[in-house]
Amino acid sequence: MNKSEIEKELETQKQELIAALKTCGAIRYGDFTLASGKKSKYYIDIKKASTDPKTLKLIARQAAFRIKQMDVNIIAGVELGGVPLATAVSMETELPLLIVRKAVKDYGTKSRFVGTIKPEDRLVMLEDVTTSGGSVRNAIEVVRETGANVKYVISVVDREEGAIENLKETGTELVSLVSASDLLK
Repeated sequence: MNKSEIEKELETQKQELIAALKTCGAIRYGDFTLASGKKSKYYIDIKKASTDPKTLKLIARQAAFRIKQMDVNIIAGVELGGVPLATAVSMETELPLLIVRKAVKDYGTKSRFVGTIKPEDRLVMLEDVTTSGGSVRNAIEVVRETGANVKYVISVVDREEGAIENLKETGTELVSLVSASDLLK
């Protein structure tokens, strides 16, 4: 595909995803407090989309399309929201899956990771919704402590509230499948 064909395909994918997110009820209006602590008049519930097989498959295909252009060898997701997304994308790309726990468990392997990670690994991390990027930044730091590198974060929806800039500061590129402004049009 040449550049204009890729851009046309990405626009088609964006419109398909917007329709699917609306159909599965992932967008709600009201008064909400986000993980970042900010207040919002709308809530994007990608966990709802993750439990809808057709929408999850669409997200996985769209993320896989973008991953083909990236130099990565592991698909990662942070518990809880990123796990079904990363699992679906791992299945679609046939790249290994790494789950990053938010905290070490005091039983079992006592590891922050489920899966194998080596210092030479190059990861793409899947995120459901990004606002400031704070949640995923912690996971990036934990991964980098192993010597591995998170080069990209794919977010299903970017709320456009600083995540691109905040992740860029860590040397990580945010790639969103759709932005909140596109979704709320």
